[in-house]
Amino acid sequence: MIKLSPVTKCVTAAVCMALCVILPLAVHGIPNAGTLLSPMHLPVLLCGLICGWPYGLICGLIGPLLSSMISSMPPAGPILYGMLVELAFYGLISGLLMQLIHTGKTTADLYISLTAAMLAGRIAGGLAKAFFFSAGSYSFSIWATAYFVSTLPGILLQLLLLPVLYFALQRAHLLPVRYPQKPSNS
Repeated sequence: MIKLSPVTKCVTAAVCMALCVILPLAVHGIPNAGTLLSPMHLPVLLCGLICGWPYGLICGLIGPLLSSMISSMPPAGPILYGMLVELAFYGLISGLLMQLIHTGKTTADLYISLTAAMLAGRIAGGLAKAFFFSAGSYSFSIWATAYFVSTLPGILLQLLLLPVLYFALQRAHLLPVRYPQKPSNS
């Protein structure tokens, strides 16, 4: 079980929220990079994995709002509101599952938590858009294209980069080892 102090969790969540503003700005020069790479998703998922569900949820709500207010990315309206729901679920589910799942292998815990969070966030974001923010003009094909086809590079980036970051933070002693090695009796 990862044990971080509340202060460490708050600082980490604040850094992740700042990254929700900085990363989209950093890739802004690449055409359609926001959709392709989903840069705001990375810090929210990382926050949930490291700090737990309350911090991940807050990061998923505040990060996109800050970014929208500072840079107009995402723009206010259905895009922002759908992202708020999607990213809130990312932070919530990734943090909750990292707390609940203990396979004995950190890599398995990370991939189960990431995959489930990414699916839950995309489903929740799509449902929110379909029922509340774009009611009547949203279809399954639009949802599948917007959340899976157009964002495939971002999905792959998240699945490749987040475990690497997690283990790098462990090796740097910024995160405790999830499953410490037991000393051998030899």
